Amino acid sequence: MSRYARQIILPEMGEAGQRRLGKARILVVGAGGLAAPALPLLAGAGVGHITLIDGDTVALSNLHRQTLFTEADCGQDKAKIAATRCRDINTEIVVDALTHTLTPANAALLVAQADLVLDCADSYAVSYLLSDLCLAQGKPLISASVLGFGGYVGGFCGGAPSLRAVFPDAPESGASCATAGVLGPVAGIIGAMQAQMALNVLLGQGPSPLGQMVRLNARTLTTSGFRFDTAAEPASCFPFVAASQLNADDLIIELRGRDEAPKPIHHAAQRISISEIPGMQAPRVALCCATGLRAWRAAEALHQNWPGEIVLVAASAS
Repeated sequence: MSRYARQIILPEMGEAGQRRLGKARILVVGAGGLAAPALPLLAGAGVGHITLIDGDTVALSNLHRQTLFTEADCGQDKAKIAATRCRDINTEIVVDALTHTLTPANAALLVAQADLVLDCADSYAVSYLLSDLCLAQGKPLISASVLGFGGYVGGFCGGAPSLRAVFPDAPESGASCATAGVLGPVAGIIGAMQAQMALNVLLGQGPSPLGQMVRLNARTLTTSGFRFDTAAEPASCFPFVAASQLNADDLIIELRGRDEAPKPIHHAAQRISISEIPGMQAPRVALCCATGLRAWRAAEALHQNWPGEIVLVAASAS
């Protein structure tokens, strides 16, 4: 009996649907708590080619939610270990492991090579970068976020509005799983939902998950959701770029103090007040900080008095 018999028997799948999955190429960004349930489910379903990118290593403090890994894996590359587990699940598929960080400098090509992108990164800078690229390239993006007892998962781009259309403003908090905590089952539920949304898109199931948002409150064991098919794209935005993409004409502002970043993100970076920028000359201002949050908030303030282009640089994604 075929390994896929139990899903081929579904009228929504059939042999034609299985062939579609076998030809699909998915980019999975991040091999942490969200990817832990999503990757085995996609591999088991027979998605033909999975490219997994994560520059981090396995840590003991993450094992409660990153259930692809064991204590013996600590210190090893997440992407390599996760890819091996997926190949062990299904030897018929191809799983490529990239053990470096996704950045604005390398992301465009990776997105271009995929039919669908899964955002499993614990970084809103990466999420917005992927959304910008998927919108420009017409690729579907399944993006999710978890924190504490809650999370969300949504289908963006690929003909639907982008992440910026739903969340156009800078996040209120820069909290992450590392700083605010998260329960493992929350990541498990949301990650599994990402896998289901991805399969629905690849199989062309309706209603499409693109343009759909689902929220989970694990404290009350409730979910809610809404569609955002008609959400308007913001008139302007502040894109993320890599430090390597800055040039000599840019006015580069390092927002981190010397105690936080003794060495600025770029050799031409200046440490000056945002209020000084409007009186200076440059075709583009690049605002740099650790995660991108301070840079985004500074950009929102500067935008009122600066007519030129403003870009953001997150040291954690450069």
